[in-house]
Amino acid sequence: MAIPKKNQLVGLDIGSHSIKLVEIDHSKQGRVLKNFGQIGLPPDAIVEGSIKEMELVSSAITSLLKNLKVKNKNVATSISGYSVIVKKIALGASKESEIEAIIQEEAEQYIPFDISEVNLDFDTLSAGEEGAGAAGEGDQEKTDQMEVMLVAAKKDIINDYDNLLQMSGLSPGVLDVDAFALQNAFEISTEESEGSYALVNVGADELGINAIKDGVSLFTRDSSFGGSQITEGIMSDFSVSFEEAEQIKLGGGKADNQKKKLEEIFTSVVSEWTMEIKRALDFVVSTYPDETIEKILISGGSCRIPGFQKYLQLETGIPVVELNPFSNLVVDEKRFDPRYLRYMAPQAAVAVGLALRSIGDK
Repeated sequence: MAIPKKNQLVGLDIGSHSIKLVEIDHSKQGRVLKNFGQIGLPPDAIVEGSIKEMELVSSAITSLLKNLKVKNKNVATSISGYSVIVKKIALGASKESEIEAIIQEEAEQYIPFDISEVNLDFDTLSAGEEGAGAAGEGDQEKTDQMEVMLVAAKKDIINDYDNLLQMSGLSPGVLDVDAFALQNAFEISTEESEGSYALVNVGADELGINAIKDGVSLFTRDSSFGGSQITEGIMSDFSVSFEEAEQIKLGGGKADNQKKKLEEIFTSVVSEWTMEIKRALDFVVSTYPDETIEKILISGGSCRIPGFQKYLQLETGIPVVELNPFSNLVVDEKRFDPRYLRYMAPQAAVAVGLALRSIGDK
């Protein structure tokens, strides 16, 4: 369904290593890719989702908007990491009007922060809704229990992102969570709407996992793993700068006699990532014994680290494929080089998911 132009949002994925922007025109033709680009950030400008260099990040956003000639100032962005808690909880069935008060009362047991320090949001996944029941409760008495997806985000982080966007001359329309933005991108990129999948996003400083069944999230987790581990390993072992380490990581100039050491760094980090993902998937299987993860969809700027996808598939025994968020968008190949979009696809997933949101979304 087409979204009116006045309600359309620009997707802005503010990562710790770079900022990605996607603009989609929701028209009668379908979802048309209108704009896509990214700009790099210096190390430590954003650390674990916390903005450390507000003016510097704002300047990067302003430059990106100017370079891409973006006119729409209404944006959707997202947060992740330690400052966000996503939890699926079960509540005794209640009237819609009562749920908010019950959530406020019960949230403290699920959130490791002072309740006054967070903003709470929730979505009801009642047992009567398709896909809501984890183990087939949908056929049982619908009034017994309802499942709720609880999201809690730290107020200071929300305020920082709000201030950043306003400093950049933008109007915040939606503040999402990375895992859900990625899920949106997955859902429009595939014809497979049913089944159980794991979405794994590997960024510079964060590894996000979202296990979903029939469009409903079963489990999410963000861990402090990412491509910067490799960069730091290279800086330490080879005594080089951040910029040189990044170049080496991406395949640039190191002598043959140092290749073995480089391989050891890659292997060690990739093994850590794989074990973290495997632990999360083992937890999903133990919690939902009737579910089988059919496929792992991989995305993020670090997902193409040599050996990672192959090793992950070997260790989990589950097919691993790259998520291409552009695959079902209408793309003008005179404006966008298809080879460039294929190359950038894993990095664009969250931004595409954000660009699918609109003003007025819950």
